Amino acid sequence: MDINALKAFLAVAESTSFSHAAEQLHLTQPAVSKRVASLESELNTRLFDRISRKISLTEAGRQLLPRARRMIYELEDIRRSIANLAGEVGGRLIMGTSHHIGLRRLPPALKRYSRRYPEVQLDIRFMDSETACGAVLQGDLELAIVTLPTEPITNLTTQPIWHDPLLFVVAKEHPLAARPLVSLADLVEYQAVLVAEGTYTRGILERALRPLGLSLKVGMATNYFETLKMMVSIGLGWSLLPESMTHDPDLKVLDIAEPRLSRTLGAVTHTNRSISNAARAMVEACLESLKGEV
Repeated sequence: MDINALKAFLAVAESTSFSHAAEQLHLTQPAVSKRVASLESELNTRLFDRISRKISLTEAGRQLLPRARRMIYELEDIRRSIANLAGEVGGRLIMGTSHHIGLRRLPPALKRYSRRYPEVQLDIRFMDSETACGAVLQGDLELAIVTLPTEPITNLTTQPIWHDPLLFVVAKEHPLAARPLVSLADLVEYQAVLVAEGTYTRGILERALRPLGLSLKVGMATNYFETLKMMVSIGLGWSLLPESMTHDPDLKVLDIAEPRLSRTLGAVTHTNRSISNAARAMVEACLESLKGEV
């Protein structure tokens, strides 16, 4: 069975689009269609229904999908294990990161890494931390540099890199801005603009409020911290932002004695899969950039 045909099948199945699969694989759409058709011919069955421009898996396609994933993952694991024996740092590194980390934490590490290992082909995908962890579990990413889960996830290995304090902020004109000390009970009386429910960062805040019996009044939610910062600065509500983003003349950091909230940023890999030398070197570059911050 042709591995490239299996990869084309997976790309179409996961994106439900031949054109998106072509972009992902850096191929033309006819080339992807040809590979899928070849696989269907070999298996003597249709793998996709194509109705009114909509792509969906047939029953045969649904049966093949998990098996195809396992075959590709095993092959990639074998390749990484053998490549690691040579001790070389090269090949393609597929990694995910959040927009915030990509903008504010990764640049020094990426600069050092690209100079040190120019032969590595970096494929960096920006996504929410929770999505990236899921992609590592599924085998779509080898490495994620993200906000780490607050609870252990089976088959995921995490390595802390950056401590990231979180601060409560409002606009300078907000009613709470003039108070020398603010309690969480005071805070939740006002509208908030926060990251979405279900994110690791939102969970940190919700766990702090739960023992106090407090609930949030969320006006708007977005996972882009830059957008949240803008919304706070124009008075749309208070927010919880990484400390690195709070040094702004339009923002007022609230003095809240307890609790001191923070999150941990770091590396996520699959516990049961081999890690390439390229991925190990990326984590090392991030750790080196941490030393430069001290």
